[in-house]
Amino acid sequence: MSFQRPFQLGKKTLPCNVLYAPLAGCSDYPYRKMSAKYRPGLVYCEMVKMDAIVRHDQGTFHMLDFDADMHPIGAQLCGSKPEIAGKAAKILEELGFDVIDLNCGCPVDKVTKDGSGSGMLKTPQLIGEVIANIVAAVKIPVTVKIRAGWDEENIVGPEITRIAEKAGAQAICVHGRTRRQAYKGPANWDYIKACKEAAKTIKVIGNGDVLDGPSAEKIMAYTGCDAVLVARGTMGQPWVVEDIVRHLEGKAPLKRTLEDCRQALYEHFLHTCDYQQERRVVVDMRRVGCWYLKKAGGTRAFREQISRAESLHVVKDLIQNFPLSEAAEIEENFEDGECC
Repeated sequence: MSFQRPFQLGKKTLPCNVLYAPLAGCSDYPYRKMSAKYRPGLVYCEMVKMDAIVRHDQGTFHMLDFDADMHPIGAQLCGSKPEIAGKAAKILEELGFDVIDLNCGCPVDKVTKDGSGSGMLKTPQLIGEVIANIVAAVKIPVTVKIRAGWDEENIVGPEITRIAEKAGAQAICVHGRTRRQAYKGPANWDYIKACKEAAKTIKVIGNGDVLDGPSAEKIMAYTGCDAVLVARGTMGQPWVVEDIVRHLEGKAPLKRTLEDCRQALYEHFLHTCDYQQERRVVVDMRRVGCWYLKKAGGTRAFREQISRAESLHVVKDLIQNFPLSEAAEIEENFEDGECC
């Protein structure tokens, strides 16, 4: 498996086979504005519930806002009711989305308690029924995202791959962790490899611990997957697709200075100002501010100050006056964001 540009998904032609994941609480409109600049194969909106879509919940529709420059863009549905799956998908297609994904991977209790998200891993045939109803309702490509299984004793990835293929899904994204693992421990790429071996025509997208060019190359070589889905690696690195592509093409990575990161954070801040009300901007930047400067010395002080900020003026001042001259390039661990 190697880098593909363009990448064909059903009848839809995507720029490449490096995709950006739907991240709960992170993949909002400003995030997508930043991401789209670098032309990943696909950028997803945050996961939305089928029930909320069919009852036209305005808060949910707000999460689905996008501009023309964000295409190709994907929507991810969560729900386990075949009777409304097609209706919800049709609404999303009419909104202009290019791809619809069914979430069968989210591990949080509030999602799994009704059998949705990774709760669907317990009912593989139901996954097929929901996919079939979505496929019948829309003309755009339909995909599904799963975890390997509910736990290590119940690995169902290959079975669901075959079911999804039969139901008409164009691709299946496999997160190399179980529901029990949540976001802890390393992803097991053997699970992804097994799904690829089970697939005949359906494309397999590898997900889990894909953070940069070398890891993207390794997962593709090891599993044979057709594409990769990058999750945490996109946070504070909207250009990560560019880094991955250059690596896979044998080119040296572009040098990103701390000033580049600060400027990108400021741009993200401006996009957020254009989209959200002032109070929401201040709250959002407490989270986003840490992404871009995570490799800089002095980040802890910056985090503490931005977490106490109460106005746009203070946030703007903190970003513009971050002490780059004192910043040493050090690695800091961070675990913000959840890829479902």
